[in-house]
Amino acid sequence: MIPAFNSALSGMQAFGTKINSNANNIANVSSEGFKKTRVTLANQAPQGVKASVETVDKPGMMRLEETSKGTESVELSNVDLAEELPESQLNARFYQANMKTIDVVDEMMESLLNIKA
Repeated sequence: MIPAFNSALSGMQAFGTKINSNANNIANVSSEGFKKTRVTLANQAPQGVKASVETVDKPGMMRLEETSKGTESVELSNVDLAEELPESQLNARFYQANMKTIDVVDEMMESLLNIKA
């Protein structure tokens, strides 16, 4: 039962990292030149998940702006809300699923300890 707890805790930490990345991307959707981050997950021995954060270097849309020097091209952020919002909802559900696993392991441990007592 302890490996299940460790796996779920690792999953919570990984999806917490993904949620933070989504929140940062969404908060900076209007920031000029902002580059979004992506989190990739990988297996971690003996059980668990490792989260790796990477910056996506894809250029954002360009917009013309009037400045004191004349018209200049300004790069906007490369964040796509149509991608970020559904992903943030999925990550929240995955986080909740890992929390539920921890609750079940806790209940099982409590039942086991009550049987032994």
